[in-house]
Formats: sequence, structure tokens, C-alpha cells
Amino acid sequence: MQQASRLVVVSAGTGDPSSTRMLAGRLAARVSALHTSVTVNMIELRELAIDITTALTSTVIAPKLRRAIDALAEADGVIAAAPVYKAGPSGLFTSFFQMVDNDLLIGKPVVLAATAGTARHALVADDLMRPTFAYLRALTVPTSVFAAPEDWSDPALTTRVDRAARELVLLMRSGFARAVRDESWGSYQHENELSLDPDTDMMRLAAGGSARRG
Repeated sequence: MQQASRLVVVSAGTGDPSSTRMLAGRLAARVSALHTSVTVNMIELRELAIDITTALTSTVIAPKLRRAIDALAEADGVIAAAPVYKAGPSGLFTSFFQMVDNDLLIGKPVVLAATAGTARHALVADDLMRPTFAYLRALTVPTSVFAAPEDWSDPALTTRVDRAARELVLLMRSGFARAVRDESWGSYQHENELSLDPDTDMMRLAAGGSARRG
């Protein structure tokens, strides 16, 4: 009997419908077919855009954003999908992952996916997204998935989706992320670049208060 696993899908698509959401959903469906005991939680970043901006500019994390972060913390596997703007992953996508705690994804297996209007951006997932997740110490699977408009009817996309999904399932089943956290957590350098002291004059002023006198 397969052990139950939690898959979190993060989509930074802004349209409705969104090609990024479609690609993320296609990957999630394949993971679910390969790993029948998986539960899927879809996080649409366009619904959290204001909350993400607020979190980046203050210490306030809204309840809906907190639930998304908690889901990532509890995930056994992640699919992270971004549209490509200006030859890079969207600002919404990068802002979300810049905002989360540096320790949140340690050892977690992640599939990287990207969509764009032209095949010229096919290497964005590997060249620009993969380093971000390396910094977060996540375990990105070897196969990334990219889709331009002409790819949707190409059997090669189906092959790539299947390969990435299989790699993710194998890593999820291995329990690597849990083992790393249980056995090696103390050996990591733990820091959160967005951790701010709310009791400083600067933070009180930013929150609308006043600085200490004297």
C-alpha cells in the first residue's frame, strides 16, 4: 500500500484560463496517476498578489497567504510553474519564493515548469528558476518542463511531463526530505532574509507608529 503524500502546485499564471495553470495541472494529473495516494493542493499566486506585496514590504502575512506557506511547509513534493516575462520568470513568481522562509523547502523535491509565447525562452526554467531553488536548498528533479504555443500538440511535451512526474514521484516516495529534516536539520545554516525586528524605530515608523524618544 502506498503511503499518502501531499503535492503542492504553485502556479503564477495570471490569466483565466492560464497556460501556466494548464501545464501545472497536467503535471499534477500525471503525478496523481502514478501515485494514487497523493493529495493535490493548488496555489494560484494571482489570488495572493496583494498579500505577497504586503508581506514583502512589511511583517504582515495575511491568513490566505499563511495557509499557502503552511501547505508548502507540509508538502512532500512541489510543482512550481511560472510564465516567462522579459526573458525571465514572472515577478509574481519570484516575489513569492523570495518571501518564503529560506528553510521552508530544504530537501523537498520540486518540478520546475515554465510557459512562454516563444520557444526562445525554453531554457528559463533551467537557467533562471533552478538557481533560486538551489539557494532554497530544494531538490529539483532533473527534468524541467517548458511549453510554448506550438508544444501543446507535440507528443514530446507529453513525454517530458511523464518523465518529470515520474522523477518527482520517486523522490516523494523515497522520503528524502523527511529524512534530511529528521537527521540533518541542525547541520544547516538557518536564516530568514525577511526576518525583521518589529521593535526597531524604522519598523515602528513603517507601521505608522512613532520612534522612541530619548
